Amino acid sequence: MTLQNIFLLLFAPCVGGFLALLVVRLPSGRRVVFGRSQCDSCEMQLAVWDMVPLVSSLVLRGCCRSCGARIGLLASGVELLALGIAVWAVLVLPPDGWLPWIGAALGWLLLTLALIDARHFLLPDMLTLPLIPAGLLVTWWGDQSTAGSGLLLHHLAGALVGFGGLSGIGWIYKRLRGREGLGLGDAKLMAAVGAWVGWAGLGSVLLWAALPALVGPAAVLC
Repeated sequence: MTLQNIFLLLFAPCVGGFLALLVVRLPSGRRVVFGRSQCDSCEMQLAVWDMVPLVSSLVLRGCCRSCGARIGLLASGVELLALGIAVWAVLVLPPDGWLPWIGAALGWLLLTLALIDARHFLLPDMLTLPLIPAGLLVTWWGDQSTAGSGLLLHHLAGALVGFGGLSGIGWIYKRLRGREGLGLGDAKLMAAVGAWVGWAGLGSVLLWAALPALVGPAAVLC
């Protein structure tokens, strides 16, 4: 294992702690970067040793050092998930270069979007929109190393098809039912997916994304 990948695994839980802050603070408009972490019950500012990824939660047993209130398992859970994504990137992606870092960063952002969407039914533009140029940039970088195979055009088409397809479905649904059924946040996220996987990969991504929604009602009916 390379030194870069070892550092990625050590860095991942720290990223997870920051992602947990994004999940809690971003939808409510609270400051993320410059705001001090504090207990929501007694509002005591947390010290550095209260925020050591994974370790502090175990030592404090998930409670505030000052008032003893339950802090919750969100931060620890996201830290573990961020570490799991980093492990996946190290094991699956080519070990040389920055691909494991790029794969982990993409996974971390998608994890954050999934958690925010599950908690608040919201996909913030500040997280989804940067994924579009990032996917095209990574594709262009890989295209240069494969002697100009034209991948960038396929991924650009993927972004356009992804956005146009979902936004079109949302428009049709609204015209037929008279209410919103699919927000533009989903269309922007699908544009980002297209920028990363290309137009040919959109079908499989949509299938895997829709599968839980199809399996759930089917399981209830059975």
